[in-house]
Amino acid sequence: MDENQGVGRWTPFLSVILLTLLAMLALHWPRPPLFANIQAGVLQPAGVMVHVWVSTADRRLRLARQLDVMAVEGDAKTAPADVIVDPSRKYQTMVGFGAALTDSSAWLLRNAMSASQRAALLRELFGPPPGLNFRMLRITIGASDFSLQHYTLDDMPAGEIDPGLQHFNVVPNQAYLIPALQEIMAVRPDAQIIASPWSAPAWMKSSANVIGGALLEEYEPVYADYLVRFVDAFQGYGIPIFALTVQNEPAFLPLTYPGMELSAAARARLIGQYLGPALARRKNAPVILGWDHNWDTPGESLSVLADPDARRHMAGIAWHCYRGNPSAQSTVHDAYPQMDAYLTECSGGDWPSARNGELLLFARNIVMESVRNWARGVVYWNLALDENHGPHAGGCDECKGVVTIDSASGAVSRNDEYYAFGHFSRFVLPGAARVKSGNTNAGIHELAFQNLDDGSVVLVAVNGNTKVNHLTVSQGALHFAYDMPPSSVATFVWPPATEGAAASAPSADQLARHVRSAVLRARQWWRQLQVTPPARR
Repeated sequence: MDENQGVGRWTPFLSVILLTLLAMLALHWPRPPLFANIQAGVLQPAGVMVHVWVSTADRRLRLARQLDVMAVEGDAKTAPADVIVDPSRKYQTMVGFGAALTDSSAWLLRNAMSASQRAALLRELFGPPPGLNFRMLRITIGASDFSLQHYTLDDMPAGEIDPGLQHFNVVPNQAYLIPALQEIMAVRPDAQIIASPWSAPAWMKSSANVIGGALLEEYEPVYADYLVRFVDAFQGYGIPIFALTVQNEPAFLPLTYPGMELSAAARARLIGQYLGPALARRKNAPVILGWDHNWDTPGESLSVLADPDARRHMAGIAWHCYRGNPSAQSTVHDAYPQMDAYLTECSGGDWPSARNGELLLFARNIVMESVRNWARGVVYWNLALDENHGPHAGGCDECKGVVTIDSASGAVSRNDEYYAFGHFSRFVLPGAARVKSGNTNAGIHELAFQNLDDGSVVLVAVNGNTKVNHLTVSQGALHFAYDMPPSSVATFVWPPATEGAAASAPSADQLARHVRSAVLRARQWWRQLQVTPPARR
């Protein structure tokens, strides 16, 4: 007999049969729920596998699932970890993540995309994992710079006024904003919508124009009624408003798009004497958030909160990222711990500082740091813009959306912000608590959470080094290590662990996964042997 036709040649084939039988046995073995869907099931800690998703600044990996990491038992005293997670120490609970459905974003969704394209994108952005799982939206009351034209919801001819709001209407929103919101809510019925005005109607202002000027004090009660009517109008379309702010960026007067100065004293009067009492009389009314402007002046928020009438009607403070430091959120939280914080606006763009991408900037400096400083939600600026950074009417001409929609074809491009937010929004579910985490690795920034429903632990880590960073993590007796790629973001998810939970032996599910992998490799080896017969001796 030819020796090449003996036992050696049949070994791979026999291995395939044996491994296939083992795989079938493992697949039918009684087993705990598989941790494939991070939302469902009670997770069993035996043989803990840590699931890993990674994005890299060079865009080689984009929220890409990596091989699982086996957690092992270890002694923190003899093998200290870089990052130590302690879910017993909980801080704020999360409402969610999202972006602004500006008029521009809504127009693109409704006019640049087919119905099937739009439906697919909305499922991707707002659907549950593996969707991006966005839950928060911000909309404008009237026009912003990202509208197709300037308007309010009670525009009057020059020189005329409407103190009874007899001409109030949401007709400008009926063509695309309201339909887009309704489609989103069909995907995400529990969407949390924050609404912010850029300007009161011109006839209420010192400038008699939607651009510039301040709200006249005599119209403060009318303006409060204007905001309440907006809430009622959108509720009538099945769109509940979660939160209101009384003015976007009240300390900034833009030159090319609607804006309005509203001093701290005026905001306190408006909230404490008019808007707050009006909403308090209503069932399921939106909460009121103060400020809605940058981190650089926490005193503005503290000034309004010092007014007891205003404070009793406020639920928190809205922040923007363009100036200052997110530690301002902690400054206000320390003074008024009962007040929530939300980052309600931050935009990326094609400016010089973004030449090397914005993945790390948004994951680390914006989302991570705002949440570390008590934010319960983080909302990016435009959900979608086109290839020309628009459409828009004044204002920023280099801003980017979470996605870019080609205005001719409806094709979607996902920007760095999509992945930076996705490392949080896909895994940190509504109701999750930020938990304590300590870190001694100088190249790593991290933030940890525990989900409410299944107890799973989520760790988001950013490697700011331009080299591979060997990261070690522990939670109680559970220990694992991972080599993070240069300039990368990683999300690690594992089941709730107890002392002794990190078993040395894998579970039946994990065994099945490894056996299936071995079968696949054996089959590949066998196919190679069939294509290239062994050489004769």
